[in-house]
Amino acid sequence: MVERRDRLRALGELLRRLRKDKGLTGKGLAQVAGVAQPTISRIETGQLLPTADTVERLVAALQLDQASRAELDALLSRLRDEVSRLKAGLAGREAANASRIRASRQVICFQSAIIPALLQTAEYARLAVAVGRDVDEDDAAKAAAVRVEAQAVLFDPAREFSFLLTEGAVRTWPGPPLLMSAQLDRLAQVATLSHVSLGVVPWTVQVPAFPLHGFTVYDGSVSVVESLTGDIMHSEADELATHVETFEAFAAVAVYGDELRALLGRIADDFQRLPDHF
Repeated sequence: MVERRDRLRALGELLRRLRKDKGLTGKGLAQVAGVAQPTISRIETGQLLPTADTVERLVAALQLDQASRAELDALLSRLRDEVSRLKAGLAGREAANASRIRASRQVICFQSAIIPALLQTAEYARLAVAVGRDVDEDDAAKAAAVRVEAQAVLFDPAREFSFLLTEGAVRTWPGPPLLMSAQLDRLAQVATLSHVSLGVVPWTVQVPAFPLHGFTVYDGSVSVVESLTGDIMHSEADELATHVETFEAFAAVAVYGDELRALLGRIADDFQRLPDHF
């Protein structure tokens, strides 16, 4: 709790410094950003964690450069992660993740064991949020609903998404083959969006590194590794560089477009044959 208060104060101090650098008063920033002046005051004094919409308004009003935006996003990501841990249940954690997604303009995601949350069907999401946990059914259902609702950002052409999966992630089935058929259709549909890149590394190629874990990089400022007990945040420059380099290495051996659709078709055929084995 103390650490969260310290980060809220650091966020307030950062915003105050950025505001003063632009020669704005708190009232002036509120007018330019279209945000209530008491809200600006509460953020600057470390009493309030701003919503994603408020952050975007402030960023636009302050005309932040890339370095300042990255510094702001790093603080916000850590605060939202702490809030998600404090909130009870899976739904709270998913709400924090959804907030982070809505605040991002560029997302790159690599997964070696699971379909990324932004690409999951409702049925797949329901199983994914509960994997390895003894969970309350209602909580899991709410968490899955929050996860699916957050996927609306995928259809915003002003954003950029890059997804990279191993074939193992696509073939890992947490539910019946019919569920996976629907999930494969979902992948094929998303791959047609002009602002979305989706690639799969087939098992027939030698991987450039061991895919020890998946990760998602938001706006080049923070990388999140999801674990069973919480999200691990990486924001140091060398950590981010390692994740981006790993993503690019796997992207170089992935298949896209027609090759991707052909691969998904073969995997779908395999799933359709599975019931014959039971």
